[in-house]
Amino acid sequence: MLRKDDWWAVWLGLFLILITGLGLLTEIPGLEEWTHNPLNSLSLSTVLELTVLGTGLALLTGIAVYYIQGKSFANNYLKAFPWVFMIAVISYVLSEQSLASHYGLGYVVWALALGLFISNVIGVPEFIKPAIKSELFIKTGLVLLGAEILFDRLLVLGIYGIGVAWIVTPIVLVSMYFIGTRLLGINNKSLVVTISAATSVCGVSAAIVTGEASKATEEQMSLAVTITSVMTVLMIIFMPLLITFLGIDPLVGGAWVGGTIDATGAVVVAASVLGQEAVEIAATIKMIQNVLIGVIGFIIAFIWVKNSEGIENLQQEGEKSVSWTKVWTRFPKFIIGFVIASLLFSFVFTPYLGSSWVDSTLDLTSGLRGWFFVLAFVSIGLNARLSRMKYLFEKGNPLKLYLVGQTLNIIATFVMAWILFSGVIFPQPF
Repeated sequence: MLRKDDWWAVWLGLFLILITGLGLLTEIPGLEEWTHNPLNSLSLSTVLELTVLGTGLALLTGIAVYYIQGKSFANNYLKAFPWVFMIAVISYVLSEQSLASHYGLGYVVWALALGLFISNVIGVPEFIKPAIKSELFIKTGLVLLGAEILFDRLLVLGIYGIGVAWIVTPIVLVSMYFIGTRLLGINNKSLVVTISAATSVCGVSAAIVTGEASKATEEQMSLAVTITSVMTVLMIIFMPLLITFLGIDPLVGGAWVGGTIDATGAVVVAASVLGQEAVEIAATIKMIQNVLIGVIGFIIAFIWVKNSEGIENLQQEGEKSVSWTKVWTRFPKFIIGFVIASLLFSFVFTPYLGSSWVDSTLDLTSGLRGWFFVLAFVSIGLNARLSRMKYLFEKGNPLKLYLVGQTLNIIATFVMAWILFSGVIFPQPF
């Protein structure tokens, strides 16, 4: 439990939640929005705060690297980390550009783009390579993400929100998996399920959780994130225009936006065109949908270990059955940390410490999660070669899978949103 990055992600994530909850960590640096000059995003105090944050993250993750890989590698890691962190800061700065921010081009997109550019155009310097720890960064970020999945969100819209978020999403996910593997003939099941989850649940976060659970490669996760991020920008622009043009009720439109557009921030931007009530419904449905991330990640991880990875490996080893011990050995442990964090915030902290305490704590943990995600995608980009991604396109089928799945998602979500929010069949929630 001290030699695997899976377990260290759990320890690091829960430790950061602990010190944040105890008030030992009170602020995460935030960058200002800018329009023409990126330096406007960085004040002197922000630079100092980022230096402290980077030093803290280096030392904390350096402890994990020390136990996983040894003292000499940890020393090299500490020397290399500032360079990776600097690229992460640049990614955050670029994401705060006013136009990029408005259309949801977040830090993950910029981190991946910068990493890919350095890896494929410039070349990654040797002294940076010891700090390319995408697995450790991404899994720690996922444990922190678990804290943001609050089950009490289900109560806000009740059956209305659950109907849109929980009925359509599994149908689209399973349908996309069938379409990808059977109709489009995509052989890589990890790629199919990662794109399917990103499309049906919530974009980047779902792609990361599902990709890790299904043992997808970094290139496969990068492809899923790239496709969903680009398409999300288009949907932010065109969905509100379509809803307005067709004269759709704002409540139906908000539910439609919340169930189809990826990422809560993008949902709010798109729904804001339709009015405040639409924004509230859209954001709430997206949060209810986000609750499925952990459930789907857990199920996919178990299925992959039990039926795919476990059976294939055991057959190679000449064994006839899969024991629960071997399933546990291969099961991704970060899922456990994710679930623990979600349960703690949903059923312990919220009822006993109150929503205001939870919200203020989540402001900090979500900020930390963002930094771990941006470090992860910088690392993924630095470690990825575009030449290795060619086979993933398989004559464009991954893009076809997304387009077919998102079309199904749009139609099914609209039907459910109309049934529940139009007022024709059920009374409107407000």
